Amino acid sequence: MRYLPYDSREVELTVPKERADGLGIRFSVVVPVYGNAATLPEVIDRLSDMARRLPGALEAVFVVDGSPDDSLALLRKLLPDAGLHAQLLVHSRNFGSFAAIRTGMAASRGEFVAAMAADLQEPPELVEKFFELLVTGDYDVCVGVRSGRADPVLSGAQARVFWALYRRWVHRDIPAGGVDIFACNRLVASRLKEMAESHSSLVGLLYWLGFRRVEVPYERLARTEGKSGWSTRRKVRYLLDSVFSFTDLPISVLVGVGAIGVILSTLASMVTVVARIAGLIRVPGYTALMLVLLLSATSILLGLGIVGSYVWRTYENSKQRPLSVVMIHETVDP
Repeated sequence: MRYLPYDSREVELTVPKERADGLGIRFSVVVPVYGNAATLPEVIDRLSDMARRLPGALEAVFVVDGSPDDSLALLRKLLPDAGLHAQLLVHSRNFGSFAAIRTGMAASRGEFVAAMAADLQEPPELVEKFFELLVTGDYDVCVGVRSGRADPVLSGAQARVFWALYRRWVHRDIPAGGVDIFACNRLVASRLKEMAESHSSLVGLLYWLGFRRVEVPYERLARTEGKSGWSTRRKVRYLLDSVFSFTDLPISVLVGVGAIGVILSTLASMVTVVARIAGLIRVPGYTALMLVLLLSATSILLGLGIVGSYVWRTYENSKQRPLSVVMIHETVDP
């Protein structure tokens, strides 16, 4: 496996910076790239076809996220002749697909912004449907909802468990099949950009923001090229990031277990003392040992939960999320 050398410059192809403001770009499609050299030619062709059908100029924002193949060289070769407004950004290393999407959204210039994978498991035409809905002004966010998926059995089972836990612990509104492709207007994209949190969930932040959402069903296609980098380890880490970033459920469970344990331990201690007085316990030191074990262990759990509640509030404030998000601001003057 050969790793390409990268520099930290953000490279734009076909669109000089000095002309950016006069291009009239209305739509932006962000495409994170990692090991997708085999599918990039088709991705570019389909985006070029989409650009001809949309009611406004479209730009493609490719973010090469430390890809180990020749995706960067291929994009540099194909984009100048693709007839697309395009931006090409290169991460200094692999930061993950969500970080790549945020990088692309920050660089995008369209009034409406979509994010799609480069593996073509989500049809690019779905993005066109998103833009049609957003242009009406009735919605701020469009998300793709899987009506089916052509994934391997093990991968599909892992995904179902992952999103079931995600819905249970983090956001109940998230579709059962999760969200892999979405689009939003510039207002939502700007609000997402403002929340520069590490070890968080882009999808979680999207749903935390709210706004007017619409779900578009689609069937996820089988992967034709390459191998998914969405491993079990990454899924578990992402789930933990999502839980700790959006809910205090673990701390609440700790407080609850500790409180119940203190009550039960107190009752058990009373029974132990009564049994000792009644002469039912003849082992020396047994009563004192039981009292210490029962009360100390559960008291520690309760204390950790209480301290954790303060730490959670400090952590929430350190993220500096807005206390509220204004979607509409109207002024009526006489």
